[in-house]
Amino acid sequence: MTLYNLLEKIVTDDEVHAKWLNTLSYMENAGARKISACEHPSDVNLIQLKHAAEEHRHAYYLKKQILKINSNTCENYQREHLLASTATRQYLKNLDIKTCKYLQNEFSLTKEQLKYAAYLFVTYAIEVRADELYPVYQEILTKYSSKIMVKSIILEEEGHLEEMISQLDNFCEQWKIHAEHILKIENDLHQQWIDSISQEVLKTEHV
Repeated sequence: MTLYNLLEKIVTDDEVHAKWLNTLSYMENAGARKISACEHPSDVNLIQLKHAAEEHRHAYYLKKQILKINSNTCENYQREHLLASTATRQYLKNLDIKTCKYLQNEFSLTKEQLKYAAYLFVTYAIEVRADELYPVYQEILTKYSSKIMVKSIILEEEGHLEEMISQLDNFCEQWKIHAEHILKIENDLHQQWIDSISQEVLKTEHV
């Protein structure tokens, strides 16, 4: 199932759509927590603070959008309120672990340096993915005249990607070579996540 077809099935089922929004909210919140966890105890720059704040705001914004569909669902991030909850919870965690292993093999980094490098490459990969996923989602929302909108998130994610590229330029001249490896790791994990959601959505259709 293509991403477009999957999102179309999701948007046309209110209960599933609410869970999808909650799942995206969970992912944004997990991303914000990851950024905060990677902060140096004292050497924290403005961009890192901005990213963490904006990812938290995205999580809050997406959570509020659920109220436009159903006010009595998805109050928290418990398993039953997420789509493909296991794959959803493992996605960013596994991306972080695999990225750290790759960076350890490629660079000589202290613990704090590794955390920062992982923040740069993991966030870059996630922003590349967001630049693909959110516009498709918005296209379908517009097609079905949904009350839900993610245009503001799209604009901020585009800005995040530009900022990550700028930070990576300062980190390593050859960062694009390493980023290609991280993007391949992310692509595999993303496909597993989408496949898991597709299976769950199809099961819901057949119930």
